[in-house]
Amino acid sequence: MFTIDTRSRVPIYEQLTEKLKELIIREVMKEDEQLPSVRSLAQDLTINPNTIQKAYRELEREGYIYSIPGKGSFVSPVKNEINRERMEMLKKELERIVGEILFLGVPKDEVIRIINTMKEPERGSDDD
Repeated sequence: MFTIDTRSRVPIYEQLTEKLKELIIREVMKEDEQLPSVRSLAQDLTINPNTIQKAYRELEREGYIYSIPGKGSFVSPVKNEINRERMEMLKKELERIVGEILFLGVPKDEVIRIINTMKEPERGSDDD
């Protein structure tokens, strides 16, 4: 499914949370799809189950997943407020990054050229 960088300064549960959010946002994981169990994911990634549980709790708190006792965790239906919240967060992060790039002396037209050369991600089809 994905890998975790154990040498990163970013805590493992945050890496896991961000990777799962990305899979949900990109619709790799579909609405109401069951997430791997805490035990199996901990075994696959060779990390502590408490770390997985912490990431799942955070995702549930943010509305990305929901839990059914005795059944597991599932991808929540996409809600517009989650997407809007995520978009605002990403816009602020982009503004911060572009500001830093401009501060370092990269010309604005070069930043625009970089953005224009980026490939748009493919979206999942509804033909399934």
